[in-house]
Amino acid sequence: MKTKVYILALLFFVSLLPHSSGARQTESSISFDFYGEQITIPFDQSLFVDFNAPLSEKSLQFFYQRISEEDYAPVIKALLAYKVQYRLDDWLYYQLIRKTAQQVSPKAANYHRYTLYKWYLLTGSGYDALLSIKADRILFYVQTDENIYNIPGRLRNGKQYICLNYHDYGVINFEREIFAEVALPVPGAVKGFSYKVMHLPDFKKTDYQEKDISFNYNEQDYHFKLRLNPQIKTIFANYPVVDYESYFNIPLSRETYSSLIPLLKKNIKGMSQKNGVDFLMRFTRYAFLFEPDSRQFGNEKRLSPEQTLLYEQSDCDDRAALFFYLVKEIYNLPMLVLAFPEHVTIAVKFDKPVGTPIMYKGEKYSVCEPTPQKQDLKLGQLSPNLDKATYEIAYAYTPRN
Repeated sequence: MKTKVYILALLFFVSLLPHSSGARQTESSISFDFYGEQITIPFDQSLFVDFNAPLSEKSLQFFYQRISEEDYAPVIKALLAYKVQYRLDDWLYYQLIRKTAQQVSPKAANYHRYTLYKWYLLTGSGYDALLSIKADRILFYVQTDENIYNIPGRLRNGKQYICLNYHDYGVINFEREIFAEVALPVPGAVKGFSYKVMHLPDFKKTDYQEKDISFNYNEQDYHFKLRLNPQIKTIFANYPVVDYESYFNIPLSRETYSSLIPLLKKNIKGMSQKNGVDFLMRFTRYAFLFEPDSRQFGNEKRLSPEQTLLYEQSDCDDRAALFFYLVKEIYNLPMLVLAFPEHVTIAVKFDKPVGTPIMYKGEKYSVCEPTPQKQDLKLGQLSPNLDKATYEIAYAYTPRN
């Protein structure tokens, strides 16, 4: 009887330990999948610091004091080593920290503690981050010098901090609700955060799915069988709206690249440069359904080129990004991003301009419209309803020799 009681008690205790699907924990490490790579972080369970107190400056300072007394150096060292090994940009490194915090302190079990662990691991990695609280809500900010849109920020000592967990709370009226910053100075946490994504993970080939895409060009049907990874949606689920230069230069993952770019090059082989760009323009324009972000996502969301391929529907910003990427990758021509009040399009610099040119720094660029319009626009044609509209050059791309 005592043996049965002991076994039941042991099973109950094990059920309370942090865990998640696909993860493994031992007494001295945690292990989980990170977009196809097996990650193992040294973590002794004796290092775990609990947090169940009401949110206050005093309770957060006490948590920080307690966790600072534990030896988390091997954990931070392992995380930073993986950052270097897999060439993780800051946004992907933050995803690694999120997954690590989830193993140590699951989000669903204790959101406040989960957020504190993310903050501690990020600041322990040298990043300048801060916390602010209001009643039972805790906001987690990171310092960045980049232009970030649609995400709340705050200023401290002339520096901009952007909220990393705002999506967990929905809408907050910051004019009526004042969040108090908590003073938690972390030695060495001075590094700014970058939202630029220049590398994507080397996903497992088995994680990809095939998608058929087709369109018609010069009365000929073209069919493409792309290999796309749904995990791209997860990586960019809470990615903010960044400036055009940042998100236009997010690359394709290796498997998606190899399923698309060689086929496009094969189909435009023998075409003149202008006809090849026209082919890419019409592929981007007609191979996907159009849907405004407001209907698809409920707010503004700029998709990376691979996201545009992955989603069934996209808007002008998304198609402009994909078209820009294709022209850059295949022809590497100078380009302009033209931002109108309610539309975004691309202009490309050819040896000789087509149609009415866009002038920029003494050079002539030709409009190439990658989004469906009321009429079938040719190279060099701007939609008639934009003829007299004002625009800004949101990004000018110049190829490097």
